[in-house]
Amino acid sequence: MINILPPDVYNRIAAGEVVDRPYSVVKELVENAIDAGATEIGIEIEGGGKDRICVTDNGCGIAKEDLKAAFLPHATSKLRTAEDLTAISTLGFRGEAIASVAAVSKTEIVSKTKDGEGWSLSSDGGKTGEIVPAAAANGTRVTVEGLFFNTPARLKFLKSDASEEGDVTGMVARFILSRPEISFTYLINGKVRYRSFGDGLKSAVAVIYGADVLGKCFELSAEKHGISLRGYIGNRNFYKPNRSYQSLFVNGRYVVNQTVSLAVANAYKNYLMTRQYPFYILFLEVPSEIVDVNVHPNKADVRFADNRVVYGSVYSVVSAVLDGSSGALEYVAESSLPRAEVKSTFSDPAKSGAPAAGMSYAEAKKELQFDVSLVGKPSPIPHREQAPALLEVRAPQEKETDFFEENRRSLLEQSRAKQEKLDPATLEFKGELFRTYLIYEGGDEAYLVDQHAAHERILYDRLRAKCEARAALSQPMLLPFLLHTNGQEFAFLLKNLDVLRSFGFEIEDFGDSFKVSAVPVDLFGMDLEGFFGEVLSSMDTLRAIKLPDLLKDRLATMACKAAVKGGEKLTDGEVRKLLEEMEGDMGIKCPHGRPACVKIRKTELEKLFKRIV
Repeated sequence: MINILPPDVYNRIAAGEVVDRPYSVVKELVENAIDAGATEIGIEIEGGGKDRICVTDNGCGIAKEDLKAAFLPHATSKLRTAEDLTAISTLGFRGEAIASVAAVSKTEIVSKTKDGEGWSLSSDGGKTGEIVPAAAANGTRVTVEGLFFNTPARLKFLKSDASEEGDVTGMVARFILSRPEISFTYLINGKVRYRSFGDGLKSAVAVIYGADVLGKCFELSAEKHGISLRGYIGNRNFYKPNRSYQSLFVNGRYVVNQTVSLAVANAYKNYLMTRQYPFYILFLEVPSEIVDVNVHPNKADVRFADNRVVYGSVYSVVSAVLDGSSGALEYVAESSLPRAEVKSTFSDPAKSGAPAAGMSYAEAKKELQFDVSLVGKPSPIPHREQAPALLEVRAPQEKETDFFEENRRSLLEQSRAKQEKLDPATLEFKGELFRTYLIYEGGDEAYLVDQHAAHERILYDRLRAKCEARAALSQPMLLPFLLHTNGQEFAFLLKNLDVLRSFGFEIEDFGDSFKVSAVPVDLFGMDLEGFFGEVLSSMDTLRAIKLPDLLKDRLATMACKAAVKGGEKLTDGEVRKLLEEMEGDMGIKCPHGRPACVKIRKTELEKLFKRIV
């Protein structure tokens, strides 16, 4: 028997795709406020948004006769026909947001049009009441309380208040950046977190990240192949410990898009090390007919008609600016690229085979079917589904990572390493080479041990064990260290404060930052900004904070300085002691990953001397 679900059931099901967390409620409500033409928007949350969310705007308002329809699914003022989906210019368009929110909360809308009166309509878990008169200023106020009160299974899976608050704060920050012409006020539990004044992008960036960030960035203003790219990218020495400082807006909509993020990451590849991520605030404007925003109900990503052109445009602009080529001068705004960094040589696009800067999107797309040199050397380039075979053959692609195979190989290597653990008594010392490599013989195999690498690893393991076992000892600082964070980082550290304190930190929240008054003795004199960068880099993988892991570089340096050096002559007793402390583990590596021992089989030597073939 097939059942036709009643509205109260299918609305709750549909709400799961549009509204899954408090930040998504804020996103939908603020997008509606922007689409209503608001110049001032207020956002308030309590209990991480689980208890209460209130978004107020001074937009066009909702007329009395339209209030009931606002709570209906697929009711929207932004679309009329299917053809409208090909040219979407508003942030909202699906008509699902208010109905989805109302289905899983207690929602009230109070609204007044410019020439009308104020009216209010409430909904309790999707059951709407009656429209009643209400005192209201021009615009709309939507209040959402008790999110998921009637869906306890979903409520159970929400994060802590601090974590939900961090995600809401991150979303609000993106709205302030994406709409710098709008004045935003954002309150958390009654306290102002952000207040912008609608006076431009530079001011908005200063509100979110501080004014000093602007001096570490290049300002872009580029037109390439019919695509506009503007905003800010960090210079070669400015990076962040995680991706939460990356913002991309496509036609005014905040999205996380693999094509663009890959293009930027590849442009920075030669300048950043592991666990260092680019800082950028990028606005990409593309013709509406080549971008599909109707990919998912949460509108968190977009699909381009041809990823190759978008990738190539973004990559070439960002890499030119970072490399300091003369072509970068046409991409930076107000000469933000110092002329001292500009190279004297200029690569002629006509000679290089890259499409000319003034080429349209369609022309660039056609050109790129025959020459993809524009997008750089061996970088992986996303391509359009069902792309022509010619593109598949000529595009420089990297093989897709097989994580299962990588794990299997890693386990196999670990197994082999365990098999290399020998009884030291079975090994006979045969001498040394260059006062660096110790030679041992065992059966039909010879082992060359790097005395420095082996001793360094032994000392490192000893120091790490002491670090893990020792009681926390703190050293007060003469001047407290102030750690500035964004919303997600703040929530992550707040969740881990007890862990940090157990290490010996005296740390407390200080507004939207943290104040460090004392540090573990192990860290005294260390670069704390770099240390906390390592801590915050674990956000992306949700790893627990482990002090020995964070101290790895310092412990490795201590072990390296204390270990016997290459070129030093060891006594027979020191040679025996080193082998004993290795405990026969011939697969060990130094803390930096270099092998401490190399095995050579007798047959390998015999092949070298042509005794066997």
